[in-house]
Amino acid sequence: MENWWVLIIVGLCCGTIGASLGIGGGAIMVPVLVMLFSFPQKSAQGISLFVMIPMAALAAYRYYKDPNIDIDLWTTVFMAIGAVIGAYIGSTLASRLPASVLRKCFAVLLIIVAAKMLFVSGSVTAAKLDEPPAPAPTTEKD
Repeated sequence: MENWWVLIIVGLCCGTIGASLGIGGGAIMVPVLVMLFSFPQKSAQGISLFVMIPMAALAAYRYYKDPNIDIDLWTTVFMAIGAVIGAYIGSTLASRLPASVLRKCFAVLLIIVAAKMLFVSGSVTAAKLDEPPAPAPTTEKD
């Protein structure tokens, strides 16, 4: 591969943006691989998932070690269980769907997420998750 350095620069950009915004880089990496490097949709998705393993592990560790960020491990464990099962289902589904359908689904998902982020303010639930916990009530003992 003669342009390996371009892939490193693209990976650097995807990693920086993905870790900064918490999107894992796939939302950036898949379109770049398809549109700039002419990879088939399914190949781009597979490459992106493989690249995300070390990228997400390092970024997650950095977030975990930051004393200003509270990572609830039980939430992480339960979401990981669902995500692993979902990844198996999703990858099975992706291998059976035509690439053109996957590409359109991916594009629609990006549009929906972008529109929601641009035009819908944060929900009450999300706002409450970002607030520090209320202090525990104190009772006076006689």
